[in-house]
Amino acid sequence: MSENSNEKHELKRGLKNRHIQMIALGGAIGTGLFYGSSTTIKQTGPSISLAYLIGGCIIFFIMRALGEMSVDNPVSGAFSHYAYENMGEFPGFLSGWNYWFNYIVVSMAELSVVGIYVNFWLPSIPTWLSSLAFLIIITLVNLISVKLYGEFEFWFAIVKVVAIIALIVLGILMIFTGIGNNGQATGFSNLWSHGGFFPHGVKGLLFSLVMVMFSFGGVELIGITAGEADDPAKSIPKAINQVVYRILIFYIGALGVMMTIFPWDKLGESGSPFVEIFSKIGIPAAAGILNAVVLTAAVSAYNSGLYSNGRMLHGLALQGNAPKALAKVSKNGTPVVGVLASSALTLVAVVLNYFMPGKVFSYLISIATIAGIINWTMIIITQLKFRKSKSAKEVDKLKFKMPLYPISSYISLAFMALVILLMAIMPDYRIAVIIGPIWILVLYIAFKLKKGSSKKVK
Repeated sequence: MSENSNEKHELKRGLKNRHIQMIALGGAIGTGLFYGSSTTIKQTGPSISLAYLIGGCIIFFIMRALGEMSVDNPVSGAFSHYAYENMGEFPGFLSGWNYWFNYIVVSMAELSVVGIYVNFWLPSIPTWLSSLAFLIIITLVNLISVKLYGEFEFWFAIVKVVAIIALIVLGILMIFTGIGNNGQATGFSNLWSHGGFFPHGVKGLLFSLVMVMFSFGGVELIGITAGEADDPAKSIPKAINQVVYRILIFYIGALGVMMTIFPWDKLGESGSPFVEIFSKIGIPAAAGILNAVVLTAAVSAYNSGLYSNGRMLHGLALQGNAPKALAKVSKNGTPVVGVLASSALTLVAVVLNYFMPGKVFSYLISIATIAGIINWTMIIITQLKFRKSKSAKEVDKLKFKMPLYPISSYISLAFMALVILLMAIMPDYRIAVIIGPIWILVLYIAFKLKKGSSKKVK
């Protein structure tokens, strides 16, 4: 039995179109938009909207590259499987383990702050206890069935989306009617009255691209869902085409409303911009509402991280790039060993971070930062190899082709190179560029050790 048919037999196609739509959308909307947006705006000014538009176009190309392969061969290993098939064993090993580790670190970060949000209402509960409780709950959800995971993620994403829509609608009312502003419409002058649309020049716009691209991290989760989508040929293209413009509407819409109501250099001085706007409208429970939203966002990120990591380990095991036990699937179609292994490692990491804060963890975050760029770069390179391996007739049969191929692929690669160059210039991100090659070398050594041990067994 081939790897592809084996995987289709074992995993259950329990994710419907609405699940995939919200999983993709929710994956790219994290706590950063609710709390960290004011910092991003202050570093760039109103031109941050243009940065999101540029970054969104590149993400669209990356997702279309992934979509072309996912629709042609819908498997849960996603880009790791495609790299393995089109480029060889090590690229598959690199793509899979790099993505898995990236999401482990993201999961660690999100899980570690859950307790802080719970303390907003219940200050006497230890933060580690709250994190442990959510870890157990989300792990059980992922073990029961993929359909249950999809339902949880659907409603988690709905909470985030409703909060953003509420911000945009209330903000527009404030801009045009003056509600919450003593009846005086704020207008749009704040977009250019405080140093212009480019207060920090083109340089500010360029440097903001680094932060913008990181905020899009998570959209590639669509590719992971392909192996369990009930109709991947229909749902994957629809999700990819719609999620990018929806994210752009939410990010650009939310940030645009914030910068229109408040001067960009004063935004967030008294806390989250979301709380400021809701409070101005006259909603006294604004802080509590936002806390509930960011708690949902953090749990959602952990839920998606655990889901994707279990599937990635399953795919790596089928390739022979991970222990065979990780390929084990329950009767309900869940890669149970992969989910449990990822959950256990996340727990250990949170415990270590509790006892050794600010030491190892800062380096892990740096690896996760560059790992995201590696993921996207590998997707584009794999798609180029994938397309070149096809005959003219096979290309004609592709149901979801990469637009403007190959120009769009090369533009995306050039953009990734630009982001790495910008990171090397920026002090806060320079460590990630240094660690990146070291991280790839570590994976290469691990791959060689794995190959050596496999030969000894034979």
